[in-house]
Amino acid sequence: MKNIKLIRHAKSESQNLVSDFNRNLIQKGIDDSNKMAVVTSNMILNSELFYCSPAKRTMETAKIFFKNWNLSLDNLKTIDQLYAFSLPNLEVTVKLAPNMFDNLILFGHNNAITEFVNKFGDIYIDNVPTSGFISITFETDDWQTITKGKTDKILFPSQL
Repeated sequence: MKNIKLIRHAKSESQNLVSDFNRNLIQKGIDDSNKMAVVTSNMILNSELFYCSPAKRTMETAKIFFKNWNLSLDNLKTIDQLYAFSLPNLEVTVKLAPNMFDNLILFGHNNAITEFVNKFGDIYIDNVPTSGFISITFETDDWQTITKGKTDKILFPSQL
């Protein structure tokens, strides 16, 4: 079995203030990420593979989660292709994950995350909000063969 946990980056400053790639988190995003990380800490295994978009807001979100999960950032792999906002790059990245890892945690962007959970999960979600957390399990041992999986967990900051 394979499991993926997708986390959308936290709320960030307006794109009018700085380039999209270099946007910082705002206080609401920091607060939401801290809450979400605490609530999800019991769902994280030591044997996870961690991927992250290189965008500043996504990296800052991952750092908050890692701190709360008591994990070293040495475990986080930055994937340039995840700085994308549509499904194809995200899907290719997931399907290329090494099969020696059964669990993948991915920090990324919308619309890619919402499109992914709706294509591969079994529960439709209109929009994964900032700091949103979705877990999907697949009945396969090969990332390349993932199809429709079971959405195990949906957790949004508004639920806390």
